Amino acid sequence: MVTADELRNKTQLYYDDVQVGQEMPPLVIGPMTPTHLFRWSAAIENWHRIHYDQSFAIYHDGLPNILGQGSWKQSILPRYLKDICLPDGWPWKVQFQHRAMIVPGDTITVWAKVTGKREADGLGLIDMDVGMRLQYDAESCPGTATIVLPIRGGRAIPYPFVAPKGA
Repeated sequence: MVTADELRNKTQLYYDDVQVGQEMPPLVIGPMTPTHLFRWSAAIENWHRIHYDQSFAIYHDGLPNILGQGSWKQSILPRYLKDICLPDGWPWKVQFQHRAMIVPGDTITVWAKVTGKREADGLGLIDMDVGMRLQYDAESCPGTATIVLPIRGGRAIPYPFVAPKGA
């Protein structure tokens, strides 16, 4: 896992350095524990018992175990994209589907592969396939994303980010 100091001192990835077909460094999370899953429930005040009460999840709802929340997954992919873009890039768009449950014991590998790149209004747009793969190769969250990276010698990416016209 990437540390806060590594992110603070991260070297900028430039549009010029990225190639179609390139795989971004993965983020590995886990193995997940019931405590990880409960902390997220507590943080967002989601008290549905399938996220923290194992007996309820298994015997009442017929689930394999307590479940990781969809909102947790929805926070991880944008975080991963943000970490790729730091310090001066911008994670612009991400969309994905929830396809497999995350339960205690699972290890998640968050990944991205570049599928296209283009310039718009002096900014470098990178299109990617993204996802969260479980240790047994099930794809939990397949999707797509677009990030914006600075072009070497080009203009700064505006903050707050405003999408270029026609992008």
